[in-house]
Amino acid sequence: MKILDIDSTHCLIGGRWQAPLSGELLPLFNPSDGTELCQIARGSADDIEAAVSAADAALAGEWRRTTAAERGRILTRLGQLVLEHTDELAQLEAQDVGKPLTQARADAVALARYMEFYGGAADKLHGQTIPYLDGYTVYTLREPHGVTGHIVPWNYPMQIIGRSVGAALATGNACVLKPAEEACLTALAFAELAVRAGLPAGALNVVPGLGAEAGAALSHHPCVHHISFTGSVAVGKLIQKAAAENVVPVTLELGGKSPQLVFDDADLDAALPFLVNAGIQNAGQTCSASSRILVHESRYDEVVTAMSAKYRNLKAGPALRDLNVGPLVSQRQKEIVEGFIAAGHDLEIAAQGEIVADAPSTGAYVAPTLFAKVSPDHSLAQDEIFGPVQVIIPFRDEDEAVAIANGTAFGLVASCWTKDGARQMRLARKLRAGQVFLNNYGAGGGVELPFGGTGLSGHGREKGFEALYGFTTLKTVAALHG
Repeated sequence: MKILDIDSTHCLIGGRWQAPLSGELLPLFNPSDGTELCQIARGSADDIEAAVSAADAALAGEWRRTTAAERGRILTRLGQLVLEHTDELAQLEAQDVGKPLTQARADAVALARYMEFYGGAADKLHGQTIPYLDGYTVYTLREPHGVTGHIVPWNYPMQIIGRSVGAALATGNACVLKPAEEACLTALAFAELAVRAGLPAGALNVVPGLGAEAGAALSHHPCVHHISFTGSVAVGKLIQKAAAENVVPVTLELGGKSPQLVFDDADLDAALPFLVNAGIQNAGQTCSASSRILVHESRYDEVVTAMSAKYRNLKAGPALRDLNVGPLVSQRQKEIVEGFIAAGHDLEIAAQGEIVADAPSTGAYVAPTLFAKVSPDHSLAQDEIFGPVQVIIPFRDEDEAVAIANGTAFGLVASCWTKDGARQMRLARKLRAGQVFLNNYGAGGGVELPFGGTGLSGHGREKGFEALYGFTTLKTVAALHG
């Protein structure tokens, strides 16, 4: 398959597109109909070795000599190229991930915005001078780690590449990117656009392949100095163990079970679109999806009725039809989500959406499903489903709401709907989450907003200026001059 005039079966290593050293390929499937979309490289440990060596060479050569201002110009040019190819990138993402076109297009625009943001920030990351003893001048420098590894999942390839690779390049690191084997076409397209934008050879290397092969080789490599991973808790633990062997830092974003709290004084008209959309966007395959809706008992029936009416109008179908919900990324993911729905057989299904009649039977479709009267300790309220499934849970008072909200192993995002300003401030502190939204959810997904979690949601922060600190190491210089 041709992507921006490059071959989908190739890796980008040292500024050159080349076949995997083993010559082996992997099939890539279209989740909308189950057909083979194309083939991609099955990158191996040997390809990762070549990519890390190319990154090392870039750090010893042209990329090291590139000033912060010039790094910013390159990223800004890259952002402009992404905007110019928005439609093509959206088509690739829709076919590759199963994402409705409108959502895929929004992701492409977000990728461009990441490049603009980090392009503008590249020369604004400063050290400090520290008042100290007489006769000393002490200051700090922020320096890149060196070679950074980026293992990116299949649900939001463009956005997650933007927030991790963008920040790493802005701070002068050289990157090795391993995209998910289920969805890597926009990663390849982004790499080609980076070459066209003038990024020096080896500053960005892309090796598709299996997680157990290419991903494991990257996370274990002794010359990788920082690893950024977004994905499952199980794999995140493996990557952290591998990085620990080499004593390198890791940024982990591992998902969540994010609640929205609806109090008795909430503006339901304002809240309703957020209550539903935050759960079904990208077919619920979103780390920050709002899969738990906690509602004060006095408004519970009202919220169930309103959300049910919305759900009954939801339509799932092929990505290019641009409906409310596309397919899940694979048949395997469909089976996982269907297993969760089956686990709720004894619960009340308040409403379900519709899979359109002409959706291919070979597609990975699941009807959006809303459960009511769910116990906070049920698996549907505790485990990350990663599908278009939400549960509505009643609470009696603020203390119980906080206890339920904080009562999972995750802590990524939370939202509170109330007109009580004092309650808003209390909950902002009490809710265990990396982001708390008051009378909104997601704040438009701004690239400026630091993102990450606590507990099983991981550690470290991406997005915003905070990400630049994570991709640098601090050096203290103390000069004794008398």
